[in-house]
Amino acid sequence: MFSVIIPAYNEESVIEITIDQLKKIFMQNEISDAEIILVDDGSSDKTSEAADKAGAVTIRHPHNIGYGRSLKDGILAAKHDTIIITDADGTYPLEMIPVLLNEYKKGFNMVVGARQGENYDESFKKKILRLILKKLVEFTAGRKIPDINSGLRVFSRKEVLPYFSKLCDTFSFTTSLTLAYMMNGKFVSYLPITYNKREGKTKVRLFRDSVRTLQFIVEAILFYNPIKIFIVFSSGLLAAAFLNFILSFIFRLTITFYLGLGCILISILMFGLGLISVQLKHILSSDSGKNKPDDIST
Repeated sequence: MFSVIIPAYNEESVIEITIDQLKKIFMQNEISDAEIILVDDGSSDKTSEAADKAGAVTIRHPHNIGYGRSLKDGILAAKHDTIIITDADGTYPLEMIPVLLNEYKKGFNMVVGARQGENYDESFKKKILRLILKKLVEFTAGRKIPDINSGLRVFSRKEVLPYFSKLCDTFSFTTSLTLAYMMNGKFVSYLPITYNKREGKTKVRLFRDSVRTLQFIVEAILFYNPIKIFIVFSSGLLAAAFLNFILSFIFRLTITFYLGLGCILISILMFGLGLISVQLKHILSSDSGKNKPDDIST
């Protein structure tokens, strides 16, 4: 059986519909032992009351603290190991949950609904920012990722708990979860889903949340695969050196030639530091593995 975790902030107008739709899906698929947990992240409306009325287990934060923190609290409170996360605003096709569960039963560590359709693209600015973040995450993970931060996912409570300290408390939770699983060799499957029109106003602040996500991606690269950051800087310096050599040849400027040599030396040093960081990471990982208890207490 499974637990559905729904983080919510001021979703009074739609939460009952969402919960009723989930119950209908459970009934149609003869699912009797599933729970719905609504985490009210400090709403100023009657989201909690509406969820209680609809029959969900309700957790309420005294003030707004973040999407990721809401999911973490819901996961900790869940009584089943199989966790499904979704949103309260009607954007995710809940009828796809049985399909995702069937895929999950094939042995995947996580199954993600990859959003598609006109409602997903939205504005041109949002599409560009999303593409930039997607490419950075793919660069970090070393593989193609159809949707880095989809909020419709299935995974194991037991498997995700050890990563909690590395997962964001904000809107970057799903991005951080993607990276944690990818960089630790987990099997992740993506199934295409139609992204529906949002009910109510979005809680995402595009620029602020994009900057926070970018910050986390850089931190994740440094934690999971630090040499990639050094390769980026090293490659940039080599490009600068090449440009300086061209300028010194065209304009016969000695200073640009020596600047190019300097860039090459710093690039080699940067790459060497990257190799050292990788070795240190391996040493620290092996040391922590020796001290790690056999069982993780939950």
